[in-house]
Amino acid sequence: MSHLMNTYARLPVAFSHGEGVWLWDTEGKRYLDALSGIAVNTLGHAHPRFTAALSEQIGRLIHCSNIYQVREQELLADKLCGLSDMQEVFFCNSGCEANEAAIKLARMYGHQQGIESPAVIVMEKAFHGRTLATLSATGNRKVQAGFEPLVKGFVRVPYDDLEAIRQVAQHNSNVVAVLVEPIQGEGGVRTLDIEYLQQLRQICDEHNWLLMLDEVQCGMGRTGKWFAFQHTGILPDVMTLAKGLGSGVPIGACLAAGKAAGLFKPGNHGSTFGGNPLACTAGLTTLNIIEQDKLLAHTESLGQFIRQGIATALQGVSGVKEIRGQGLMLGIELDRPCGDLVKLALAQGLLTNVTADNVIRLLPALVMSQDEAQQLLDILCPLIKEFLQS
Repeated sequence: MSHLMNTYARLPVAFSHGEGVWLWDTEGKRYLDALSGIAVNTLGHAHPRFTAALSEQIGRLIHCSNIYQVREQELLADKLCGLSDMQEVFFCNSGCEANEAAIKLARMYGHQQGIESPAVIVMEKAFHGRTLATLSATGNRKVQAGFEPLVKGFVRVPYDDLEAIRQVAQHNSNVVAVLVEPIQGEGGVRTLDIEYLQQLRQICDEHNWLLMLDEVQCGMGRTGKWFAFQHTGILPDVMTLAKGLGSGVPIGACLAAGKAAGLFKPGNHGSTFGGNPLACTAGLTTLNIIEQDKLLAHTESLGQFIRQGIATALQGVSGVKEIRGQGLMLGIELDRPCGDLVKLALAQGLLTNVTADNVIRLLPALVMSQDEAQQLLDILCPLIKEFLQS
């Protein structure tokens, strides 16, 4: 009997070690990892330069508290702001914590505008985390059920519907911000058009709102640019990061610019473990390796290769609705629930995922080679065909 709380429907496999995009279970079987810890293991497993940097940092200093200056934290903040054109960073430990910081920024911003009950526009099918505030911002009743009363102060609209946002603007004077994922991960790998985000930026400017982008899953090079918003030419007021930032070491970040910069003062927010030297070394090393190995361009080209391979293999197959996504964040939507495909793929030595009940989600590490991508296609596409014909 396990003493773990029963919070996960775990698959019947445990892994002992990994290398690159490969994992080995405790029985010695090898698996191709097309999930990378749900977009976390940016550099794959046991990357030699990443491992060396962390080992060296552990030998120096792991934690010292934010009561003091943390050199590694300052270096990572400088690097992130240099890459994103944002102005300042708050470090925490996860995506939901980064989104909590964003929500608190929005509320503080609203109170400074004289708004007693600030509200944030959020999207249907969004996922922002499992703390009470981020759960309330999430657009999924299944994960909210049983945790009422939810936190007030959120106005929900359909994803990819600018007119709905304009209607809210006309009737709700308490709105101070919009929180949106440029690509919804848990919501089914649904991507916003460039024009949508550009017009959303205009709407936020017209109404003096903050534009807050949740890039916890789609950031950190996953789309072929450092951050998904960089495909659009706009700049958000707030951006949240986590998952791939530390290549497996827990770290989150809330970045601010423009009218969102300078809102937090000492005592307004904090995190005991946030921005510790080990986590920040993980983040800085991840960024440096992506740069040195030109992984952004590789991610873009490999994503196109995989997407085209899927489209070719599944062309004309009844039951395939849409192939979508960007870079190495891809989704294959079927016309029926397909959760069983996860176990079928596992049996074939492939780790993948199904989200939103009927979307196969692929999130391989940015270090995957084209040969490994072809192996992914060779396993997955026949499985999908067989599943749809059964």
